[in-house]
Amino acid sequence: MSSIIPGYTYDIFISYRQKDNRGERWVSEFVEALKTELDSTFKEEVSLYFDVNPHDGLLETHDVDASLKEKLKCLIFIPVISRTYCDPNSFAWQHEFIPFVETAQHDQFGLKISVPNGNVTSRVLPVRIHDLDSADIKLCESVLGSVLRGIDFVYKSPGVNRPLRPNEDRPQDNLNKTYYRDQINKVANGINEIISSLRKYKDRDETNSEDAIKNVIVKPQKRKTKIIITSFISLAFILLLYLIIPRHQLSTEPVEKTIAVLPFEKWFNDKDYSYLGDAIASHKKVISRLLILVEFQRQTRYMLY
Repeated sequence: MSSIIPGYTYDIFISYRQKDNRGERWVSEFVEALKTELDSTFKEEVSLYFDVNPHDGLLETHDVDASLKEKLKCLIFIPVISRTYCDPNSFAWQHEFIPFVETAQHDQFGLKISVPNGNVTSRVLPVRIHDLDSADIKLCESVLGSVLRGIDFVYKSPGVNRPLRPNEDRPQDNLNKTYYRDQINKVANGINEIISSLRKYKDRDETNSEDAIKNVIVKPQKRKTKIIITSFISLAFILLLYLIIPRHQLSTEPVEKTIAVLPFEKWFNDKDYSYLGDAIASHKKVISRLLILVEFQRQTRYMLY
């Protein structure tokens, strides 16, 4: 399945640590709930990559699936941030989290984008399922290059720090006052905001490209028209000289007169006026012949008189 925006493999990539999907399979349930919410948020199908059996614990000396690089070509990257995810030695951290950030920073949109309300957001949308210690927070922020922000799915009560469940026995005891259904909706809305912004950016970029192509086509046509008009004006001026100069040659005293045609000198850097020099240069032979004809007629009339 391809992305909503051409050039990307998926719309969303879910990154997580395998340890966090054992037992209650929290990540799998989260993905299913998110898919349902996305179906009611987007008119079209949103593609989502989620590997139910991800490799974990691989080191740099081990083989890495070459297709993972292609799968990471996505619009939005959702890391499930837990106490085990923030591990520089884990597969998800080395081969998913860091590579996406580095790739997104240099693609057509960039890692951080402007949203319709004027704020700036990241294409990394963290989902946090534990309250982290300061060292893990700093580690994440060092990769993101900004403050770690995201949507919390944390159930916190005295002595408790665990992922928020869809059906809580005592939801009122959650010190964070968050509800699973509401948080799922926040994730879907955040995805919608990012994709809508990327779409507008893409449409604006394509419009600017079309306008640039039109300008390239129209500009030579305008220049050609200017050259033709200038040529007619030049010929009309020469013809006027041809009719007027002989009348001044009826005097009994011959007067030596010469006409010099000098090349135009470019006194400015404005390319829009370069057609003037081109027009005069293109008619140099015509001008020379007309001047010879004028001089011949003047000499003939002088001899007659």
